[in-house]
Amino acid sequence: MIQATNIKKSFGTLEVLKGVDLQVAKGEIVSIVGPSGAGKTTLLQILGTLDKPNNGTVQVDGIDFSKLGEKDLAKFRNQHIGFIFQFHQLLPEFTALENVMLPAFIAKKDAKEVTQRAKELLNYLQLSDRMEHKPSELSGGEKQRVAVARALINNPLLILADEPSGSLDSKNKEELHKLLFDLRAKFGLTIVIVTHDKELAALSDRVIEMRDGQIV
Repeated sequence: MIQATNIKKSFGTLEVLKGVDLQVAKGEIVSIVGPSGAGKTTLLQILGTLDKPNNGTVQVDGIDFSKLGEKDLAKFRNQHIGFIFQFHQLLPEFTALENVMLPAFIAKKDAKEVTQRAKELLNYLQLSDRMEHKPSELSGGEKQRVAVARALINNPLLILADEPSGSLDSKNKEELHKLLFDLRAKFGLTIVIVTHDKELAALSDRVIEMRDGQIV
């Protein structure tokens, strides 16, 4: 599913990634761990087409990102990659349902089908009674589940999660951890997680440790 080769990234004189090679198989759940500043989030952003490496290549599902222009990269990202962030990144002026539907509207999908799909996802995530609530009216765990639904709305191949349980209490962390594995089973997803959470990492199929811009 993912083939990253000799990924290097610098910001000015700061070398953040120093030749990273990474392979992730289809349907695998992989956690990337390591201290702050190790380059984990930068690598995740490059895998998700949110940033570009200075050197090296990334392929997802056989598509070489270096051969795509900006518009095609944005289209691929929208249609095939779902993102889950630590602080949800929900738009405060929209309801839970509207937040979930946004990526599908960006993909210019049929409004009726999008609404049905979003409601099905929110029902699956036990948020059927919270659809019309705005983020300020939701708990931390509820907001994160809305973000999960948003990540799934376009039936992605790949989920990239950056500290997905970082802002949650113990109960919600446990529920999120279970949910990620349920989602893999239900939707056949490949999931890459950047985390400091040792419990979440230990549940993964594989743990990759980064230090000083390299995999160790």
